[in-house]
Amino acid sequence: MADEPLVLGIETSCDETGVGIVRGHTLLADALASSVAEHARFGGVVPEVASRAHLEAIVPTMRRALDTAGVTLADIDAIAVTAGPGLAGALLVGVAAAKGYAIATDKPVYGVNHLAAHVAVDTLEHGPLPEPAIALLVSGGHSSLLLVDDLTAGVTPLGATIDDAAGEAFDKVARLLGLPFPGGPPIDRSARDGDPTGIAFPRGLTAPKDLAAHRFDFSFSGLKTAVARWVEARQRAGEPVPVADVAASFQEAVCDVLTAKAIDACRTRGVQTLVIGGGVAANSRLRAMAEQRCARYGIQVRVPRPKLCTDNGAMVAALGSHLVAAGVPASRLDLPADSALPLTTVSV
Repeated sequence: MADEPLVLGIETSCDETGVGIVRGHTLLADALASSVAEHARFGGVVPEVASRAHLEAIVPTMRRALDTAGVTLADIDAIAVTAGPGLAGALLVGVAAAKGYAIATDKPVYGVNHLAAHVAVDTLEHGPLPEPAIALLVSGGHSSLLLVDDLTAGVTPLGATIDDAAGEAFDKVARLLGLPFPGGPPIDRSARDGDPTGIAFPRGLTAPKDLAAHRFDFSFSGLKTAVARWVEARQRAGEPVPVADVAASFQEAVCDVLTAKAIDACRTRGVQTLVIGGGVAANSRLRAMAEQRCARYGIQVRVPRPKLCTDNGAMVAALGSHLVAAGVPASRLDLPADSALPLTTVSV
């Protein structure tokens, strides 16, 4: 509807330069420029490389988004930008750009939380989010369980990663197996030809004593180490490493823990909706397992299409649209970029 806010979102928290435009809950444009190929030879994201790539990409990506949506900057009602968490230098590029566009167009600017935006993007595909809901956010830097009562007012953290996040574990295991960076997609592809029950890898923080202290927390460091030791033992024995079986068994262990804890959170809190977001939410096994297990308990699972799971400007615009519609005050023009912005802060 024409009276819904037209919001532009800017995302530069890591290695994706994203500009999205939404009207209400309708996605009009989602332009993206990725620097992942520049980081691949290092086996991980290099902050300085990412920052320079954002500087080069932000203006062309902005132009593509505006052209795709068929609007001009003058038509925009508000600008939203990821203020954190993320890489400090990368965040600064987006925040500085948002301030510049806001000053040039005399539009309000909203500095928003990257992780809350991963929840908000689901509304572009599935409509308004039932509240309360449980959100499982899984990415390269975060594995978190959140209780979402009101996305514009804040979220309640239930659990988080205490060492390696799921996405980090995918990247590190992919490197062990000689698969390319980032590790999520190649492990997912390789696992389709493997046996997910072939190797008994551990499920972190699922023993009774661990559940007592870390019921909704995640740990994938031990799993990563177990995979490394298994692969090294095969190599020392001069035996070939069955890459597909290792990938499938590793992936099964990660998805087993993620879905089990998410469903436990839903049942404990009496919540009937589970939203899964973040880059790892694009994993085909995670999506299938969540659907199967949630159906068993009558829980509705909502997962955006894979392109909206990874970092993008659409998710930032979606959260900005929520904030504008709820009448949340805009950010000050001296809003900071906060690489450690807490989950409890939705907008700054």
